[in-house]
Amino acid sequence: MNPSPPDNLPGNLPINVPEVHAEVTAVFKRYEDALVHNKVNVLDELFWASEHTVRYGAAENLVGIEAIRAFRNSRPSQGLQRTLLHTVITTYGRDFATAMTEFRREGSPKHGRQSQTWARMPEGWCVVAAHVSLIDPPP
Repeated sequence: MNPSPPDNLPGNLPINVPEVHAEVTAVFKRYEDALVHNKVNVLDELFWASEHTVRYGAAENLVGIEAIRAFRNSRPSQGLQRTLLHTVITTYGRDFATAMTEFRREGSPKHGRQSQTWARMPEGWCVVAAHVSLIDPPP
């Protein structure tokens, strides 16, 4: 998850400013710990508390923080451990980032993919959009 040296997008938007990349990497790790240990209060804290927040899951489409909260509170709390692979965190300027990762769960033949869009809000870094999907392993 080490960032490459900062590049700039058109308009001089810096990519992967080291201290911003470190912040997002830390909050991503906090999210992952909360996810696999079912720390619902931390997951709730890390999602933007807005009707505009979206989480498309492997079997559900959730629009708005209330739908996301209801899902988190009703899902099973067992079998959440997973191994992350090929995680790429990219920051854009000082207030916007993406985190993309693949994951595997023991005993599952499926390959998981997760993407998150993070934005710096007054309360800190929050997921404003997320997507989780499962695919069959490549041949």
